[in-house]
Amino acid sequence: MSAERVNPSELSPPTGFSHAVVATGERIVFLAGQTALDAEGKIVGEGLPEQFEQALGNLLTALRRCGGVPADLARVTVHATDVADYRGHAPRLGRIWRDLAGRDYPAMAVVEVVRLWDEQALVELDGIAVLGPPPSTPH
Repeated sequence: MSAERVNPSELSPPTGFSHAVVATGERIVFLAGQTALDAEGKIVGEGLPEQFEQALGNLLTALRRCGGVPADLARVTVHATDVADYRGHAPRLGRIWRDLAGRDYPAMAVVEVVRLWDEQALVELDGIAVLGPPPSTPH
């Protein structure tokens, strides 16, 4: 994939996201919402940062299984049960993002929701990635 991050000077400087991403590739991957579920289907992490780290890790695991890397993410939506709590943890969440996904930020939105499917979940991330051509298979 080639991705051009567009951050117009007429808009507020982005912190931890890009205002727009122009992506060119051959495959689009729609990533389902991921919460802090572990492999056994249990929510892990008491607080938002721990749950965010697990949810982001889950999203990236699904992306990697499709042949993608974090830089292929064109769009991510964060669904949080408490945006004030999310804002309060923003510096730590930013470090978690950079540690797991790097600094090629997708276009992002954070949306407050009343609750998520799993009642213990505090955050859910979904995304869209644009990948290059699939690896060729030998004949």
